[in-house]
Amino acid sequence: MKPQNLFLILAVGLIVFGGFLANRVQTGNGSIEVKTVRYAGDDGLVNHARLYIPEGVSNENPAPGIVATHGYINSNETQAPFAIEFARRGYVVLAPDQTGHGYSDAPAFGNAFGGINALQYMRTLEFVDADNIGLEGHSMGGWSSLIAAAVIPDGYQSIVIQGSSTGTFGAPEGTPEWPRNLSVVFSKYDEFSQLMWGTEIPADVPETEKLQALFGTDEPVVPGEVYGSIEDGTARVFHQPAITHPANHFSTESVGYALDWFDQTLEGGQSLSSSDQVWIWKEIGTLIALLGMVMLLVPAGTRLINLPAFQSLRGTPAESRALTGYNWWIGAVVFVVLPVVTLFQFKGLTESWGWTPSALLPQEITTQVMVWIIGVGLIALALFTAWHLLLNRKTGATLEHYGLTWNGRVEMGKIVRSFLFALSVVGVAYVSLLLTMFFFDVDYRIWVFGVKPLSTLQFQIALSYVVPFCAFFLVVGVLLHGQLRRTQASFVQELAVNWVLLVIGYLLFLAFLYTPLFMGGTLAIPSEPLWAIITKQFVPLMTIAAVVFTGFYRLTGRVYTGAFINGLLVTWIVVAGQATHYAF
Repeated sequence: MKPQNLFLILAVGLIVFGGFLANRVQTGNGSIEVKTVRYAGDDGLVNHARLYIPEGVSNENPAPGIVATHGYINSNETQAPFAIEFARRGYVVLAPDQTGHGYSDAPAFGNAFGGINALQYMRTLEFVDADNIGLEGHSMGGWSSLIAAAVIPDGYQSIVIQGSSTGTFGAPEGTPEWPRNLSVVFSKYDEFSQLMWGTEIPADVPETEKLQALFGTDEPVVPGEVYGSIEDGTARVFHQPAITHPANHFSTESVGYALDWFDQTLEGGQSLSSSDQVWIWKEIGTLIALLGMVMLLVPAGTRLINLPAFQSLRGTPAESRALTGYNWWIGAVVFVVLPVVTLFQFKGLTESWGWTPSALLPQEITTQVMVWIIGVGLIALALFTAWHLLLNRKTGATLEHYGLTWNGRVEMGKIVRSFLFALSVVGVAYVSLLLTMFFFDVDYRIWVFGVKPLSTLQFQIALSYVVPFCAFFLVVGVLLHGQLRRTQASFVQELAVNWVLLVIGYLLFLAFLYTPLFMGGTLAIPSEPLWAIITKQFVPLMTIAAVVFTGFYRLTGRVYTGAFINGLLVTWIVVAGQATHYAF
């Protein structure tokens, strides 16, 4: 059997197996009905959510309910660990997409993050015991829960906030009497301790006046000790797991604290140890499916290129005119360092310029990423051009050696065909996702990194960003294959080198940022907690890019197809996973 056929079969097998495994865990082997719902909110905004209904729950046999709300630039799927475990214990769970997130209407932050409408909708469900509803929210989802509790004070019984706080970003200030029966889970290495509790060192949160005032004490709050009275609705408990802010989504300890609190404060749930958790297998399943999708790209391309429309794109790389010796190492260091040393500076230009979300550029974070990659791309292109004109041209190097021409000519027809070929390859991946969603009701993801289908609005938004993203990856492709290509390397060796070049800078940058935090201090750049978290997602994105660049350069001998595939993929993944801030 040809290797490409074997990889194709393996890729499809991983997608099917991973999707099936994730579905079985998500539905409790068929004992939990999981469906998507939409409900109208204030200002005409329509909210999207995932609803988990345990077996045996009906209008005649209502069950307690929990609204589980994700944080900023996430969607309802990130709450799956909590939702799955809540539902296994007999709770009806509503996991909404906040306004401007996932498939809920924009803008982000609208309608108090959508929390009020979510609680209102939950209370309309006849199979939910309206006297036994809990609220659980992570980060901005905690604020959403607190605002809902303030607006509908008799609509809930208890709250768990993860990596969040009272009195922040519109959430009311807490007191020893409000909100009712509150559990605060704030991790020892949470990046947002200054924003949430007013201390730069997250380990010091128990000693802050803000938390002590909430707990009604003048002494440092003791983790795990219950303050107040559950019966009177004044109960308070604080937990501090040794994890980071986003790791609350991926922690059996954090999930367990929420399970224990609702077991104590809500009635009607089933008795099941909080240590009995299976959600990790859903994450493993969607990760396996994600790996299958990435593995699918190259063998799909090897089949599609045999079509008459794309056959002319098949080729072999030209003789290398790349850097050698110690010059290669200098070039590699510049390639690795340039993106990370400019990240915080360039992404902040949009604020300096006074840009606000618009119909053309409606996603604030995506726009900041776009400005950053344009800046990096221009600097890299200038350095590459200078190297070629001043040094490499003397060795006989031409655009052919950089994978940009065919027999010395720039052929626009083949460049357009390369884009259509890339679109076809990405289309195969997209169809695989749609089929996975249809048959298994899960997407491709691990933790907070997800590959979701684009909504109609998100597809329109993607058109605004796709050109600069493709242009950036075209520059990266020229550098990888024209300046830094290793001669006589096998596919595996070339893939390994490309992966290191594309990823190691972000790994080192993350080590620089987080080492002081993990040593008991703060982030190395404490003013950038959000972007420290966002930077983590560049690791899987650039890993996918390494696979695409390596496979399609060898298949076509040119940089265009790999660059276009990466531009399309990254635009799709980023836009579908980001918040939309403009009110369409």
